[in-house]
Amino acid sequence: MALLHLLHKLCTLHGTRLRVVTVDHGLRPEAASEAQMVADVCSKLGLLHDVLHWEGWDGSGNLQDAARRARYGMMADWGRRHDVEAIAVGHSADDQAETVLMRLARRSGVDGLSGMKRRLVMEGMTWVRPLLGASRSDLRDYLIQSDVPWIEDPSNKNENFERIRARKVLEALEPLGITVCGLAEVADNMLEARKALEWQTFLAARDSIYVNGGAVVVDDRKMRLMPDEVQRRLLVRAMNWISGEAYPARRQAVMSVLKGLRRGQAGTAEGCHARRVGGAVWIFREFNAVANVRSTVDVLWDGRWRITSSDPGALASDLEVRALGEEGLAQCPDWRSCGRPHPVLLSTPSIWHKDELLSAPLAGTGQNWHAEVDGGDETFFAALLTH
Repeated sequence: MALLHLLHKLCTLHGTRLRVVTVDHGLRPEAASEAQMVADVCSKLGLLHDVLHWEGWDGSGNLQDAARRARYGMMADWGRRHDVEAIAVGHSADDQAETVLMRLARRSGVDGLSGMKRRLVMEGMTWVRPLLGASRSDLRDYLIQSDVPWIEDPSNKNENFERIRARKVLEALEPLGITVCGLAEVADNMLEARKALEWQTFLAARDSIYVNGGAVVVDDRKMRLMPDEVQRRLLVRAMNWISGEAYPARRQAVMSVLKGLRRGQAGTAEGCHARRVGGAVWIFREFNAVANVRSTVDVLWDGRWRITSSDPGALASDLEVRALGEEGLAQCPDWRSCGRPHPVLLSTPSIWHKDELLSAPLAGTGQNWHAEVDGGDETFFAALLTH
């Protein structure tokens, strides 16, 4: 509610269009009336307001995580429908401190302890958190002084949730000087360290990496000279770019792959495969992750491959894109001339008509067809600076 009123004043002052959205997760009977309360406030302020209803939870897994993912996804879709350029959310310094504390419990590194970013791009939408520097008590004082009513979420007292337990621990730690402001400052310090590491990782990538057939290829000698943390970041970013996963692979899994590479062993994590071939480390899609992925030629295959043909009449609806696999590669007599290792080619896209292989663009068969990573190879390097 504080965010709503502050942004209304700011946007009125600068002539910026403001629209409001509320997500009703359907988890509490009071949620509908709370959403209506927001709608009434927006009506008085002359603001358009929409309510989105979530019905996607099946009762399994982590409720808060599932609700958060759904909330951001629904709001991003809503924003695109209404030509919204950015969405502001109301996280405060307390939320930042709780996040740092929870990540400390998970033994997080620099990225985790840098907390939540003030600005990020996620789900194809720009998100901003303008209140990260304000405490909850600051915001309550503002609402009281402005005579603005608000509703306390009863789940804020439910200690079944990790964040609420962290909130209680923060209260107990305050006599030791571990305060909301202190932990928020730690997050700011870690964010600066994170920025420096990301920049060094980007420079290292530009010096040692190229993209080949959707795989990330690293000069082995140069990789060995990098600090361990830069090696880890490069591997994580490569896996994210290849798999399309929004969240990084677990540190333990990534470090296990790195240790294996140093011993000359291949490794897998997050649906990706990494192995040394000659003087390079190839990071590519694991075949098992895409063995059953099928699509028509007019949609992105595996969420990243765009298939086109130089023959306009070739785009028949009964064609199918699937991973090349051993069966398909056996039908590509000239695959060695493409310069890509055998394991890499297995997970590349190929075009089939029933059981007949028509083309394997990355294995040198059927050259009237083309397969390109959506957005081009440069999206890998761009992703290094946008996480």
